[in-house]
Amino acid sequence: MYALRTAANVSRVAGVASARIVSAVSDTRTPYTGTTRLLIMPANHAMLTSMLAARRAYSSAHGDESYEEFNRRYTAAFESVPDLFELQRNLDNCFAYDLVPSAETITAALHACRRVNDFPTAVRIFDALKEKTNEQQYKEYMAILEPVKEQLGVPTSQELGL
Repeated sequence: MYALRTAANVSRVAGVASARIVSAVSDTRTPYTGTTRLLIMPANHAMLTSMLAARRAYSSAHGDESYEEFNRRYTAAFESVPDLFELQRNLDNCFAYDLVPSAETITAALHACRRVNDFPTAVRIFDALKEKTNEQQYKEYMAILEPVKEQLGVPTSQELGL
């Protein structure tokens, strides 16, 4: 009785409308600690093939984009963020790639932080930049971004002593 209830629950959870138990193997060392393993097969062949053929279809909306296209896309995204959530979502997506955004994209992100009035995210942009680059690249980025830092009054976490 327990095995049948388990099979019904498993078939409901697995999304199989009708299933049949092909085999039930019972391991009964003691009457109360035994385990039953069930092999559940779909009732018809079409259901089996649909279960096996199901796979995730990934979107290829962006395909192979160049570094310039990547920077244009995220610069435009940062220039039009309406709120903090969209800013942080775009930053997360931008820094998730295996490349470092250009200084223009970072500048747009810093201006977006000012627009949505979020100082901590602006500081974290410099932290993310430091994590994505080596020491020499970070110094080059900081030299390029120094006027923007001064204009917006955004220090790095090292300058804050964090």
